[in-house]
Amino acid sequence: MNRASPKLSQPWEWPEGHWRQIINRVRAGRRLRPSAWKGGARCAIALSFDSDHESSELRNGGQSIGGLSWGHYGSRAAMPRILKVLARYAVRATFFVPAVVARLHVEEQRGVIAEGHEIGLHGWIHENNSTLPAGAERELALRAAETVEAVTGVRPVGMRTPSWDFSSQTLVIAKEIELLYDSSLMADDDCYELLLDGAPSNVLEVPVEWIRDDAAYLWYNRASGTRPQLSPSDVFDIFRREFDAAYDEAGLFQLTMHPHVIGYRSRIWILEEIIRHARARPDVWFATHRDVARWARDHAVCTVGRALSQAEGSAALGTTAGAE
Repeated sequence: MNRASPKLSQPWEWPEGHWRQIINRVRAGRRLRPSAWKGGARCAIALSFDSDHESSELRNGGQSIGGLSWGHYGSRAAMPRILKVLARYAVRATFFVPAVVARLHVEEQRGVIAEGHEIGLHGWIHENNSTLPAGAERELALRAAETVEAVTGVRPVGMRTPSWDFSSQTLVIAKEIELLYDSSLMADDDCYELLLDGAPSNVLEVPVEWIRDDAAYLWYNRASGTRPQLSPSDVFDIFRREFDAAYDEAGLFQLTMHPHVIGYRSRIWILEEIIRHARARPDVWFATHRDVARWARDHAVCTVGRALSQAEGSAALGTTAGAE
């Protein structure tokens, strides 16, 4: 499948085979919800932090000293605050780190590993992988994996794309790197297998969602005029409701945060309160994304999910698939 869709007039004029090919390139397969989580826990809690730091400015060629200082805050002030909270409650989390950030803040990454947390891949320089030429995306992904392993001494087994998106080749590259899981896509609340052209890829998805992301509510962008719209208590209330529903369903509660967003004095409260709220419930398991993915893979009660062929779709509608 070509990286860019061929020019076939307007989307509403595409033949059915073409839009099915686009949809089925990467698709959610079986849902992987265990009957119980590790230790008999009812709910798994996977906290994650995208340690973008200075790469948020660098990714588009920016050279703003102010923008770089905001990213530096993420490492200088926010990370120690976050790690202190996690240590206080003995909670393990996953940090997705661009390779350039790993090179800039070597001791930070080694400290994260030393405290029992996981580091996953987050691109080379927080580039938008879904717009790169295929060769460049692959080269940067391989280089990033090698760099993070060299810095931390641990080979990453998971990734989160900086754009929360896939190109048509991203899953192929993840398979080549032999990743256990991805955490960039949004087809379910629970873990699921990723299908590549309708076949199991052996890569799991630990799904994200914008409603479980601090930046959606608290990001400040001076250039675009975007301002934070919610107070910390409002953000906590949304996260709390997401956790409560995950607990009721005996599923997964996954949360995405950013050090230079959540790590301020007035906002770190959100992290601590969600931990305290979850800990007040019996039978919860705080785990890294790696450990959640492994448990889901090995203990899931699977439900079937697969690509629907053009012939099956036509049969369901009582029509005949036309030739293209």
